[in-house]
Amino acid sequence: MKTFINAVLLLILVVTFGCKEDEKEKPKVTYKESPAQVEVKKDTTQIKIADLPIHMEGTSFLLHPIGDVRVYDGSSKSSYGSSSTSRVSYSISNYNRFEITGYLNNIRFQHLDSTATRPLTDKIVIIQTATFLNTIAEKTKKQILVYSISDMDTNKDGKLDANDIKSLYISEISGNHFMKLSPDFQELIDWNLIEAKNRLYFRTTEDTNKNGDFDKDDTVFYYFVDLMDKEWKLNEYKPFH
Repeated sequence: MKTFINAVLLLILVVTFGCKEDEKEKPKVTYKESPAQVEVKKDTTQIKIADLPIHMEGTSFLLHPIGDVRVYDGSSKSSYGSSSTSRVSYSISNYNRFEITGYLNNIRFQHLDSTATRPLTDKIVIIQTATFLNTIAEKTKKQILVYSISDMDTNKDGKLDANDIKSLYISEISGNHFMKLSPDFQELIDWNLIEAKNRLYFRTTEDTNKNGDFDKDDTVFYYFVDLMDKEWKLNEYKPFH
């Protein structure tokens, strides 16, 4: 009997450690022959849907978040008043006054005096946040959106998702002048608005030791952008010098 119990305990340990090994986080960067971008093809099987439009206070544009209909395994029950029914969720974003969050494929922009809409980008991306710099708008009348976006299949698994490197983007409230601020293959750590200088500061890290993970041995980079410049220019600075 004791031998049987020991065998069962050993089997449990093997299964437990095996599961932990399987659950190990995938690297965000995978190197094959070169760190070149792998083309991600658009998934035509996904059903596109738009959330109801969002109006950022003080602006002249509606923002339409675009994403995919999400299908669940049916284990969770829908509740009264929610946007989920049965196994399907029609909600693709969350809005907290001046910030949109989610996993969006795009955002379409519509002027309040128009029925036409235009997309933010024609590329395959995952938009995780879109933040309106309302305090800058109140102070300078410049209306700017800042985005955190995954735009490259950096782990080369053939799909674009939150497991790929996150980058920092910027645009006008109309979606025009949409541009990438952080360099390719640098993971966005965080960003901060310094209103006293009208600057957007941010940090990134790069897998400089090429082990596929972002760890303490990698390099951290520091940048700022002067939001008042006609052409937004990336400036690197070194706080330790």
